[in-house]
Amino acid sequence: MMMPEVSVIVPAFNEERYIEETLRSIRKACAALRDRRTEIVVVDDGSRDGTFKLAMPLSDLVVQHPRSYGKGTALHTGCKMAHGRILVFLDADLGATAERFPSLVEPLLLGQSDMVIASLPPVKKKSGFGLVKKLARKGVHRLSGFEPVAPLSGQRAAHRGVLEHIGRFAGGFGVEVGLTIDAVKLGYRVQELDVPFAHRVSGRDIGGWMHRGKQLCAVGGTLWSRWRQPIC
Repeated sequence: MMMPEVSVIVPAFNEERYIEETLRSIRKACAALRDRRTEIVVVDDGSRDGTFKLAMPLSDLVVQHPRSYGKGTALHTGCKMAHGRILVFLDADLGATAERFPSLVEPLLLGQSDMVIASLPPVKKKSGFGLVKKLARKGVHRLSGFEPVAPLSGQRAAHRGVLEHIGRFAGGFGVEVGLTIDAVKLGYRVQELDVPFAHRVSGRDIGGWMHRGKQLCAVGGTLWSRWRQPIC
């Protein structure tokens, strides 16, 4: 059996509203990679809705956690189960815009980058006050020297060897910050690229504030751990 060259890993938690459109768009986009063999791996992080059932017919593999362990653990599981030499991380709520993921892969195939991070266009809906993003941006810059535009972006692609060399995934919503810091400090070429992805944006309601509170704690914890235990 021929192994896939590109594996798309989609962590999902209670995403029955978006998962089908996202996966159909990913599958459609795989054709844009022409002769590159691809696979789609979904990690259902203990969802309590129909995410697992809806993802099954649209994926090559669906892994189900018995309970929610957080995004970092879901991505780690996906990496262990995927077979591609290029790993792409996409959020489950991208919907039709997930079709644009080949833009992240191209610089890797051309040998221009080792990790590519999507910078999304500004959103129209008001959410928070940008505190988490500011903390993440300043923290990444302080700890690695790299000044990111999109420090919290979950849409990224990297060579498998980069992620294996890093060898650790921060917990929860701090995973992206940790991966960026570690990749830069290890000397890998990290590139940000404008890609018009769009996903669900939390508003200024109780649910939105709770989500951003979890993000703030996770990002702060990751920055602290990367300061205390630098990868090199």
